[in-house]
Amino acid sequence: MHPALSVILFTVTSGAGYGLFVLLVIFHLAGVGPAMSQGEVIAHGVGALGLITVGLLFSTGHLANKKNAWRSFMRFKTSWLSREAVFAVLFYPFAAIYGLSVLLQGPEIGLLGMIAALIAAILAVIVLFSTGMIYGCLKTIRQWNTALTPANYIMLGIATGSAAYAAIASAFGNATAMHAGVAIVMLLIAAVLKGIYYFWISKVTGPTINTATTFNRATVRLLDTGHTAGTFLTDEFGYDPSKKTTSMMKAGVFLLGFIIPALLLAAVLAGATAVTAWLAVASALIGVGMERWLFFAEAKHVVRLYHGDQHT
Repeated sequence: MHPALSVILFTVTSGAGYGLFVLLVIFHLAGVGPAMSQGEVIAHGVGALGLITVGLLFSTGHLANKKNAWRSFMRFKTSWLSREAVFAVLFYPFAAIYGLSVLLQGPEIGLLGMIAALIAAILAVIVLFSTGMIYGCLKTIRQWNTALTPANYIMLGIATGSAAYAAIASAFGNATAMHAGVAIVMLLIAAVLKGIYYFWISKVTGPTINTATTFNRATVRLLDTGHTAGTFLTDEFGYDPSKKTTSMMKAGVFLLGFIIPALLLAAVLAGATAVTAWLAVASALIGVGMERWLFFAEAKHVVRLYHGDQHT
């Protein structure tokens, strides 16, 4: 599949924002770690909403006709894209109630604010799940059609969000071993889950021309492959990066997305400055951006069989 920059930016930034918001609600309402000031709670919330909103704005870059964006809300019963859009909008009023409660009451919010925060956090996870299921439900692309797809979307959002949480806390001089430690653990879990995904797609064999035609006892070849270049199908579904490129990108995913951020956060545990935590966030976002590029670049649609590919 052709990697669309707008979709990559959307999923990476909004995923980090939703992950950051979920961790804020958990740490704040559960009273885990040192008490947060009103300013710190607001900073975490603004950071989360900022990332989410910027990400949603990026998502419009992939629309051919932006005037029809409202149609994405109209197929809730059958479309994961529609569910993502609806839940993303529903998230905002509950997040706003939570934020208003913090502004008016300080960190010690009342029951209404707590309920709104919990609902918003649940909606954040649902949005991440829905985004993953947009791709995970597609049986025509075997690399996506797995439970690992939504699991990775959720886990990568939590991992990048946890790094952002540690960075914001460190800016307020409130970073603790717990904050950086949680981020390191989340990054490691995300790395393991991503490794499992890469192993899975490398081992599973997809459909071939033989299985598509049910002629399995001899070599089958297409006499006419139709258009091999210059059409929407060949441009959008015919993207085929080299093995060297994908191998280098995977190395970058694990190095920049997981290993370097974990090491930088470990340095924060050892007393490094807040700048180190922000470098961890930048590295994690770049690494996850590379992961998202690979997610699309390695996906092969079965329509490629009709354009000469022997397997997908």
